[in-house]
Amino acid sequence: PSQTVTGNFANVIHGLNANHLTDQVIQRSKRMILDTLGVGLLGTSTEVCHKVTQYSKIYSSDISSTIWGHLDFRLPPLYAAFVNGVAVHSMDFDDTWHPATHPSGAVLPAVIALSEAFPQKKKISGLDLLLAFNVGIEVQGRLLRFSSEARNIPKRFHPPTVVGTMGSAAACAKLLALDQLKCKNALAIAASYAGAPLANAATQTKPLHVGNAAKHGLEAACLASQGLQGNKQILDMESGIGAFYTDYNPQTLPTLQSYPWLLDQQDVAIKRFPAHLGTHWVADAASSVRRKLVESSDNLLPLDKIEQVILKVPEVKYVNRPSPNSEHEARHSFQFVACSALLDGSMSVQSFTSENIHRPALRELLCKTQLEHPPDNTPSFESLYCEVSVTLRDGNTISDRCDTFYGHWRKPLKKEDLEKKFQSNASSILPAEATEGIIETVYNLENVEDCSVL
Repeated sequence: PSQTVTGNFANVIHGLNANHLTDQVIQRSKRMILDTLGVGLLGTSTEVCHKVTQYSKIYSSDISSTIWGHLDFRLPPLYAAFVNGVAVHSMDFDDTWHPATHPSGAVLPAVIALSEAFPQKKKISGLDLLLAFNVGIEVQGRLLRFSSEARNIPKRFHPPTVVGTMGSAAACAKLLALDQLKCKNALAIAASYAGAPLANAATQTKPLHVGNAAKHGLEAACLASQGLQGNKQILDMESGIGAFYTDYNPQTLPTLQSYPWLLDQQDVAIKRFPAHLGTHWVADAASSVRRKLVESSDNLLPLDKIEQVILKVPEVKYVNRPSPNSEHEARHSFQFVACSALLDGSMSVQSFTSENIHRPALRELLCKTQLEHPPDNTPSFESLYCEVSVTLRDGNTISDRCDTFYGHWRKPLKKEDLEKKFQSNASSILPAEATEGIIETVYNLENVEDCSVL
């Protein structure tokens, strides 16, 4: 049994310690934590977050954790993890990795909620939190590498509901200091909570995927800590996590002696505006085309002179939405983001207001927009590109192409731009001194004695 992949994962989850963390992993994960807190705070103002908060008020407990941005409202740890996880993904503004998933939103709400539930005499340090968070991120990345099809943008299920649930369970098992047997059981229990169909993309239900991943992983670890048992080979079997992948091929993890973290090898993408990651290539290419078009027309797009807009993008069915009617549909529409960026020159949180989605100029431009899927444009966040071509009535065509947008792991956000994003997101919910306090605390997290200050 010790030679199974599941046993190996349990050994690594149990055995990793703070000395294994590298400087780069600590720096990258602190950026992820800061960004996730910001988008989560902003997300508490959304309609979908309000609905799940109202629903969760039916639960009460002596043990409680913070709902981000709300001093006067606490929930039991499971439901705090759920509500905060929903908030993180409520606008599709959270980080994205390759192979495709949203890694932080499934883990951070769970470990923060759990850390608050410990008795006062057993403080959880910032380093404990960083280690548990990184264990949760690492488990997701390793599981995604057991399938070649996971390298492409998904078609059937939303990855955070599978690998995110497992990552949350691993992170919480680490924070609870579970032994190897209980780590195996936490993974096994979490696997039975995993999965959600992609058909709910672009609806209010999609943010629940990340909230459930956070909640279910925490619940799995808590049940394992009580001795609940599951299949000890859940990662080895086609009928285990292999049920989600037709080409599942599990491997053991590297040895603990000098453990190579995946986050060391590849950073995450941090978004500049709240929409599906694939649309970020479109936004950059369309903004470049607009700059060429308005050079001589008083900074207004010459809408009446545009005959046709062609977007060359990979074939991703759930981001092909020619006429989106809600903010959630607009966030999952190549066409909407292209037309918005052409009209406005850039994308922002405000781009997805009802007023902007339904403005006549945008609707006119959407009617002129078509997608093309070149065979070399593979649906992978590692290799996709976007080319935007605008044909004018006089026959001229203006084009531009984006291979790597600003914010992608190949072109990470500068520190000042990450901070600006966080400040912009958090300041709509928190006072300025709290916002600055969070930045300072996250940047110094490895030295913080009690992470409940966060």
